[in-house]
Amino acid sequence: MPLDPAEVRRALDGYPGTPTVAAVGSHSALDITDGAALEGFPTLVLAQAGREATYARYYRTLRDASGRRRRGCVDDVWTYPRFADLAAPAEQDRLRRRGAILVPNRAFSSYVPLDVIEEGFRVPIFGSRTMLRIEERSERENYYALLGRAEIPIPRELPGPEAIERLTIVKLPHASRRLERGFFTAASPEEYRAKSEQLLRRGTIARDDLARARLEEYVLGQVFNFNFFFSPLVPRAEGLELLGVDERRQSDLDGLLRLPAAQQLALPAAQAIPVYTEVGHGTLTVRESLLEEVFGLAERFVDASRSRYPPGIVGPFCLQTCIDQDGHPTVFDVAARIGGGTNIHLSLGHPYGNALWREPMSTGRRIAVELRRAAAEGRLPEVVT
Repeated sequence: MPLDPAEVRRALDGYPGTPTVAAVGSHSALDITDGAALEGFPTLVLAQAGREATYARYYRTLRDASGRRRRGCVDDVWTYPRFADLAAPAEQDRLRRRGAILVPNRAFSSYVPLDVIEEGFRVPIFGSRTMLRIEERSERENYYALLGRAEIPIPRELPGPEAIERLTIVKLPHASRRLERGFFTAASPEEYRAKSEQLLRRGTIARDDLARARLEEYVLGQVFNFNFFFSPLVPRAEGLELLGVDERRQSDLDGLLRLPAAQQLALPAAQAIPVYTEVGHGTLTVRESLLEEVFGLAERFVDASRSRYPPGIVGPFCLQTCIDQDGHPTVFDVAARIGGGTNIHLSLGHPYGNALWREPMSTGRRIAVELRRAAAEGRLPEVVT
C-alpha cells in the first residue's frame, strides 16, 4: 500500500526548525547541497562506499573558529555498500533522527526500488514521490501517458522494428549500467537488426530490454532541457518558474560528431555505433519568441499532474524537448524531480532564474528557498511527501 501521508506529517512534527537537506551522492547532489548551504541548511550526502571522495573530501564543509562556513557545501557523508542500503529500516530511523528531508534525484529512483520508495521509505521526500515512477518507460502509465493527457506533442511511437521507414531512435537502458542509456538509431528494419545484434554481442544492451524498448521517430532539431520549478505555496498563476536550460554532453556521440565525415565512415564497426553515455551538460538560452509556447507546455504538464497524481508536481521538473525548424517543441523525456543538468548553474544561478528572482537562483537554492518558506509558514506537508 502507498505510504500514508499522515505518517510523513508525524515525522515532520518531530523535526527541528531547520531540517537537514539530504541527497544521494550522484547526479545533482552538489547543486542540492550547495543551494541548501546558501540558505543555511545542514547538508547530508548518502554515498556508495568507494564513490564518496567528491563529497567527503573535495566538497566537505570547513568552518572557521566562529562556526561560519568558509569552504565546501557537504556537512556530512554517510556511506553504504550499495546505494539501495540507505532504505534499510535502521537507516530510515537514523535519517529521521537527523531530521532529514531527502531531495530525490535520478540516482535515488534508479538504485532504490520504486515500490520501496512509494510504500516503505518513511523519510520525508521533497516533491512528489508517486511521480518518480512515470520516468520508467517500461511502466504502462509513464510520462508519455501524462504528456498525452496534457495534449503535449511527443514523438510518434512505432509498433515494432518492421514499421521503421525513417530515422528512428530505440530507447532502452544500458545492459549493466542501468542509470545509463543503451539507445541507438536505425532508418530501416535491416539497420535495426544489424545494430541491435552488434550491441547485444558487445554487452551494451540486453535482449529482454530490447523486447520492451520504445521505438519512436527521431525528431530533427536542437535539444533543449527546460528546468522548471512549481511552487504550491503561492497563487496558481505565480506557481510556475523557468530556472534554466541545458543540453547533454554524451561521450562517444559528441566525439564522433567532431570527426570529419570521411573519418566517421572509416571507423571500425565497434566504434561506429555511439553509446549515449551522459558525461556532462552545457548551458543554453532560448530565443524569447519560443518561450511562450514552452511555458504553455509546462503549464499543461503541471495541471495534468495535479489532476492525475495529487498533489501533482512539486518543486523542480525538467521537460526535455527538441525544437524543430519551425520553432515548435516536441517533448521526448521528462524528469519529475531535479534534472541531471542543473549543476551548470549551481551557486551562480542561471539567467532565467536570476532574472526572475533578482539574485543568483540555482535549482538547488530554489529548493532550499521553498523549504525555508514552507517551514516558516508551517506548510512543510504541502511540499514534502
